[in-house]
Amino acid sequence: MEPIAAAGDWERQERIVLTLDAGGTGLKFTAIQGRHILAGPRTLPTEPENLERCLANIIAGFEEIGRGLPHPACAISFAFPGPADYPAGIISNLGNLPAFRGGVALGPLLEDHFGLPVFINNDGDLFAYGEALAGFLPEVNQQLASAGSPKRYHNLLGLTVGTGLGGGIVSQGKLFMGDNSSAGEVWLLRHSGQPGINAEEGASIRAVRRVYAELCGMPVETAPEPRDIHAIGKGLAPGNREAALAAFARLGAVVGDVMAQALTLIDGLAVIGGGISGAQDLFLPAAVAALNSDFADCPGRRRLVPRGFNYEDPGERAQFLRGETRELTVPGSQRKIPYDPLQRTAIGISRLGTSEAVAIGAYAFALHQLEQ
Repeated sequence: MEPIAAAGDWERQERIVLTLDAGGTGLKFTAIQGRHILAGPRTLPTEPENLERCLANIIAGFEEIGRGLPHPACAISFAFPGPADYPAGIISNLGNLPAFRGGVALGPLLEDHFGLPVFINNDGDLFAYGEALAGFLPEVNQQLASAGSPKRYHNLLGLTVGTGLGGGIVSQGKLFMGDNSSAGEVWLLRHSGQPGINAEEGASIRAVRRVYAELCGMPVETAPEPRDIHAIGKGLAPGNREAALAAFARLGAVVGDVMAQALTLIDGLAVIGGGISGAQDLFLPAAVAALNSDFADCPGRRRLVPRGFNYEDPGERAQFLRGETRELTVPGSQRKIPYDPLQRTAIGISRLGTSEAVAIGAYAFALHQLEQ
């Protein structure tokens, strides 16, 4: 499958697309026109174990968000978590949505109901696409230009850390989907601390709760939610602060290892979204440290060729933007050219918010598909 490029001049389009960011617990609906959200977000429960109620909520959400728009929508485009046959619109075998096991032709169902083209994609893919078009990637390049740096980035790894661990890859403005709609499935990389399990078990909401519970000696089902564990770690709520800090540090180490493996192949920037991203002050330093670490049994052999910088830290951001730019004289002439030998990448948090990034990615994806 060819990479998917953004539709031309998508930001100033008059066409309206109905979008959905579907998660294991909530369905967030919006209506998008260019860069503008015309309606929403409107959230309905996912009902992940009851197919009839889940499908009814999906239809009701699109019907509600489509009312009162300046003109009818031209398409429906939305994100679902996990692997599926997205070009065919068939959802199946999602761990967080057991009602879809065995295969459900969701795209064709919605096409029949609404009489519109329907495009479905992976949530991690559309998150990365939105951040590459209108979020983290263009912001970094704009700030590099303002700093006088010749460095520019064209590749982006997007991670969503929440109920699960999702990923997406954008290169040269194109969304890379793979031949089986399975590119960027970072949740299936190995857990750095426990090679016998996948990375999602160390980088998700349940991972933070499980580690906190283990360190506190409490049943995992009684552990606080990550937002509460974050407050404990910040000293803003009662609880075991050391356990809270350790829970997020362990998550950061797993996230950093995942990024190191992926960025070795992609060589670009990385942006993180999802429900856990609000706790970046407690996990991002550990993630960047893991990214910059050496292999344990190969001292001096770093995990990643470029040096990673925490873009949310003002000092590291300034150093990243500054680089090591200098002038080189072209041999045999008086001409000078700028040169920045510092190979580097930046790791940051979503600039759009996860749901808006997914919506923008879904919008641009739909317009591109319609133009084909």
